[in-house]
Amino acid sequence: MSETLRIIPLGGLGEVGKNMTVYELGDDVIVIDAGLAFPRDEHLGVDLVLPDFSYLEGKRVRAIVLTHGHEDHVGALPYVLREIDVDEVIATRLTLGLVRSKLEEHGVANAAELREADPEGEPMEIGRFRLEFVRVAHSIPDCVAIVIETPAGRVVHTGDWKLDHTPVDGLRTDVGRLAEIGNRGVDLLLGDSTNAERPGMTGSERLVGEAFRTLMPVRKGRILVASFASNIHRMQQAADVAVECGRKVAVVGRSMRKNLNIARSLGYLDIPSDALVNPKAAMELPPDRVLILCTGSQGEPMSALTRIAFNDHQNVQVERGDTVIISAKPVPGNELRVHDAINRLAKAGAEVLHQEIATVHVSGHACSEEMRTMLALLRPKAVMPIHGEYRMQAAHAQLARDAGVPAEGIVIAENGSVVELSSRGARIVDRIAAGVTFVDGLGVGDVQDVALRDRRRLSEDGVLIVVTTVALSDGVEIAPPELIARGMGEDEELLAELRAEARRVVSDLAADGITEIKLLQEHLHDEVAQVVYARTRRRPMILPIVIEV
Repeated sequence: MSETLRIIPLGGLGEVGKNMTVYELGDDVIVIDAGLAFPRDEHLGVDLVLPDFSYLEGKRVRAIVLTHGHEDHVGALPYVLREIDVDEVIATRLTLGLVRSKLEEHGVANAAELREADPEGEPMEIGRFRLEFVRVAHSIPDCVAIVIETPAGRVVHTGDWKLDHTPVDGLRTDVGRLAEIGNRGVDLLLGDSTNAERPGMTGSERLVGEAFRTLMPVRKGRILVASFASNIHRMQQAADVAVECGRKVAVVGRSMRKNLNIARSLGYLDIPSDALVNPKAAMELPPDRVLILCTGSQGEPMSALTRIAFNDHQNVQVERGDTVIISAKPVPGNELRVHDAINRLAKAGAEVLHQEIATVHVSGHACSEEMRTMLALLRPKAVMPIHGEYRMQAAHAQLARDAGVPAEGIVIAENGSVVELSSRGARIVDRIAAGVTFVDGLGVGDVQDVALRDRRRLSEDGVLIVVTTVALSDGVEIAPPELIARGMGEDEELLAELRAEARRVVSDLAADGITEIKLLQEHLHDEVAQVVYARTRRRPMILPIVIEV
């Protein structure tokens, strides 16, 4: 039996998102989290970015264990269950409720047994792994850190967390339990690095509720609050203040309605039924009696807030005197889209409040002082920073050094690094391929670099289709070439020159006795491209079509 634990991050290191970590002990395999990331600007046409989990193919995964219900930790789960043999999915009650709905949507609800984890319950035995769950505070209820007991050593995987001494639901990070685990001895800590560069402590979620309580009573128009659909505490606080102010609550956005219904049915959200109205009915009420909770805090193109901002929503419009509260921080890369939405809302006459000008958002991640506290509680022999860009991992590593962790006990890994924990400590011993998997419409993993390159060229330089008709016998042109240009402007003089060039190419090839379609297409492409570049310094995608008659 192996006494070496292998830890292989497939996502979440050197980046923010798509968190997924494999733990192997001999033939026993568990995975912690299965998250996704959202596409960057260069991922044209891509809907979602998943970890490359091909490493798990052919392996029997005893369990996928989820730390909490955010998309960057659970969003890839349906795609993983389609491809990988998994015995069970383990998560806390709310996380399991959110995941069950997601799996049903994807038609994989029966792909693995769903098993509830209880932070107050007994540890679970999963093969040779023994798992304990420790409650931590975050920006969604029911989050846990996971203690992994193995013959190779004891590992703590924090998930996302912060201390928050005054959480909305009263369930604090279990500091006493963490201290007790530290007394037992921790061989390796895998810790969230997201806010490692930020000094001090992260503000309590209750600060946002206090801001709502200050802002809402003095507003006379409609109030719209945009946040992540999973931020149950944010919805609860906004709804509480709205009810106190005599406002009805309407929920706009499919994911937010779904999460609200799940959280209410499981007892994590308490909004009186008579306080809820549908969006159409809300718009018929006096403006000072309406609160609208909506998605779109990241400026997503088809989200509720973006459609409202661009006056494209079927039920909700903003008017002068309305107030829009964007209760979230833009994920890196989304800033411009959020600014566009803010500008359009302001143009419509709404007052827009966001974290730069009001305390309408706090982070869900620990800042440096809280991370120092975690290190002091657990006193790990080794630290492996996870969940963050490289600079965040480096800042976390420095905090560990300051806490007395020796240099050889600090493991700064990358996606695909193979880290071994044994009696000799933790060290990187190998690496595997760990790229990304793109979801593009109904296709998963079939978007190649060449497709993204072509999409980039189309978006930047346009497309030019050259259609020419030639005689089947001798390749002589029998009709003038037709040019179809998109994204190149309307330069008729250039198009006329390109038609003449296409005609010249076909005539010259016919005179030389070249009638092979493929050769005609190649010469048309190269000669026309040369003229386009000489005149415009652009490289559109050129598609030559030769029709034989």
